[in-house]
Amino acid sequence: MKEIFRRSLTGVIYVVLLLGTVFLSSDAFDFLFMAFGLACLYEFKRIVRLKGYYIFIAYLMLWWAYIYLLEDDLPITLLMLFTLSVNFALLAFLFSKRTIKFNDVQKFIIALLYIGGGCIFLTMIPYDQDSFAKFLIMGIFILIWVNDTFAYLVGRTLGRTKLYPAVSPKKTIEGSFGGLIFALLAAYILSNYEPRLTVTQWLILALVIVIAGNFGDLLESKFKRVAGVKDSGAILPGHGGIWDRLDSLVFAAPFAYLVLNIFSYVP
Repeated sequence: MKEIFRRSLTGVIYVVLLLGTVFLSSDAFDFLFMAFGLACLYEFKRIVRLKGYYIFIAYLMLWWAYIYLLEDDLPITLLMLFTLSVNFALLAFLFSKRTIKFNDVQKFIIALLYIGGGCIFLTMIPYDQDSFAKFLIMGIFILIWVNDTFAYLVGRTLGRTKLYPAVSPKKTIEGSFGGLIFALLAAYILSNYEPRLTVTQWLILALVIVIAGNFGDLLESKFKRVAGVKDSGAILPGHGGIWDRLDSLVFAAPFAYLVLNIFSYVP
């Protein structure tokens, strides 16, 4: 009971902080995810044993450039292509049955684009020309939370078939489908409150976010299993580290940005 209370209290504080910055100001939202990115990088760096602190400098420079300086389509498209390329390469790592060891250069690139690029695209998603789409980014958070919550609940009550036991023994196929169904239902409801996207576009966005988010969750589990650790950190009582909470969002963000780009929502 004490553990459940601790997890619930931490979760409430996390959600209030996240949504509070969204509705406070765009600068507060930007700063929060800049800080989250640094925290995720620190945890990733520790798990993969990446030496030095150059990754933090590189991330801050890249974040500053893309959030405040660069507005042309070409640099954004290039970063999206590089980030998605690294993500697809990491999927090969996720499903590989042989041991894959990354050198320091590969660890640096993975950290900068998988973690850093994911946080940058997550920060860029709400910006539609000169406006800040609060309900859109809030909707994306809700889709991830609904998927995670109902995947856990359905998996716990109906789950029988393991999804990928070699990496995450507790996840089930039934739970994954349950999370997806409820996320699609949430997307339908969200379409009534955020008219920038049609119902169909919301459903497509939800499908992409859920699938990519599940891969992101499994990928973090693979990194932790290789490193022999349970959590990426201990900053969030009952939940582990920041990366543990953002693994789905970080991996799904560039895919969501691509979908919104196709919908002509983002530049």
